[in-house]
Amino acid sequence: MTGVGAEDDIPLCERKTVTDFCYLLDKSKQLFNGLRDLPQYGHKQWQSYFGRTFDVYTKLWKFQQQHSLRTSETSYLNEAFSFYSAIRQRSYYHQVNKEDRPELVVKKLRYYARFIVVCLLLNKMDLVKALVKELSDEIEDYTQRFNTEDQLEWNLVLQEVAAFVEADPLMILNEENGVVVISNRLQEGGVPPLEQGMVVGQLSLADVLIIGNCNNQVKFSELTIDMFRMLQALEREPVNLATQSSKPGTLEPNEKPAKRENPHKYLLYKPTFSQLYTFLSASFKELPANSVLLVYLSATGVFPAGRSDCEGPYDFGGVLTNTNRDVVNGEMVQKRNQAQKEMHCLHPGDLYPFTRKPLFVIVDSSNSTAYKNFSNLFGQPLVCLLSPTVYPKSMQDQTQRGSLFTLFLYNPLMGFLSVCGLTSMRNGLWEKAQELLRKVFHDIGQMITSSRVIDQAFLQFYGDEFLRLLMIRFVFCCTTLKLHKLFREARSFPESYPSLPKQEMVESSLLQKHVLDLAAMLDVQNLFSDGMLDNY
Repeated sequence: MTGVGAEDDIPLCERKTVTDFCYLLDKSKQLFNGLRDLPQYGHKQWQSYFGRTFDVYTKLWKFQQQHSLRTSETSYLNEAFSFYSAIRQRSYYHQVNKEDRPELVVKKLRYYARFIVVCLLLNKMDLVKALVKELSDEIEDYTQRFNTEDQLEWNLVLQEVAAFVEADPLMILNEENGVVVISNRLQEGGVPPLEQGMVVGQLSLADVLIIGNCNNQVKFSELTIDMFRMLQALEREPVNLATQSSKPGTLEPNEKPAKRENPHKYLLYKPTFSQLYTFLSASFKELPANSVLLVYLSATGVFPAGRSDCEGPYDFGGVLTNTNRDVVNGEMVQKRNQAQKEMHCLHPGDLYPFTRKPLFVIVDSSNSTAYKNFSNLFGQPLVCLLSPTVYPKSMQDQTQRGSLFTLFLYNPLMGFLSVCGLTSMRNGLWEKAQELLRKVFHDIGQMITSSRVIDQAFLQFYGDEFLRLLMIRFVFCCTTLKLHKLFREARSFPESYPSLPKQEMVESSLLQKHVLDLAAMLDVQNLFSDGMLDNY
């Protein structure tokens, strides 16, 4: 899978890609129609037609697979998994290593890389580890047999996927000390249900843009660890995924996963401003009625060059889009006495046109607070969840393996354990902690829907299960960090636009008690303050 930032990959919503796709469809139709007119005898007449038709079909299939990988459409991913598994089971590439043709070996290596991406997206971590071992052996054999220029590139691929697999901050162990693979997709019963009497909106999450432009963050195949975690948080668990065969690399025909409704997603790795805006415009245009567009920004912060007399939505900086300009220590280098605005920055004002429809924004950046200087110009539901901009020094070394804020939105218990410095726990204790969290989330949901002073935008979004869970996890993250003794700076706490009522939620004595009960269960209560929260 190639990313949007790559030169040889054109975004699907751009005109050239649509033209290419239509050309392939038209060409395949012509070729198939030509096959129908061929005589039913002989073989020389139709061989060239068959070859050309097969080539076009292959291109169409690859086009669909690239689209499914970028959008993480579960049904297509399972089809791809079934196809790649069949190749592996039947050893289609077995003879490649016996031939003196490096281009065939490269095809085999690319097959492994694509198969690994599919398995990562489907959370098949056991199979990922087996494929990484096979890929490592294949790369070693390839580099020993051929004196090629791409040896370093393939070794880098191997290093990236190994780092990606190891980026998980927690190991859950069973009784035999084996690692338990936990799915972080939305499970049945995994979100507090709507209760009688709750007055919430009927909006549903339809489109998601997941944008990753963080420097030095673990990534694999144009997918950063934060992008991966967010897309997992916005997927439902396929109904019969648990019934699939546990044998690595197999999928029976009668086990094809049932199709479930998930928001349509675009994964944009280091997009330019124009590419990002093209996707935003396309999603905005195609957004159905009573639907929500979610924009997730995981990117390096861009800070304003100076203060202006009249500050507006373009005077607080924002987040970086793809550029060839230098980046030092993860932050954008600014020219001295720079009078103009940074042209590669996505400012809060750049999102204003899209607030004509319901918009939900998550910003995980060192300058996330730029987006609290927002204005709801059109009266549509609008919420921005904003990450801390500074973390305690003892936790800053972990940012390469993913942001703590996104980790809380992805798996709040993992986020809690990460700030407590815990890297492993028994499966039994994990289940008990999850049971406690279910009660905590139920109470947070009650706080949101019963509040008389909360902004109505939160209630408008609460009807959607994905957005409901994100808002509840956000509140839990706020209270956890506020109670933790290491988090003392105001910049170390998440914020939101519009602001949540602090006394009813983050500073709620009930929610504080829940956090301290969880800390006591995990024997880390010494890391948390048991006093009243300070205002911030």
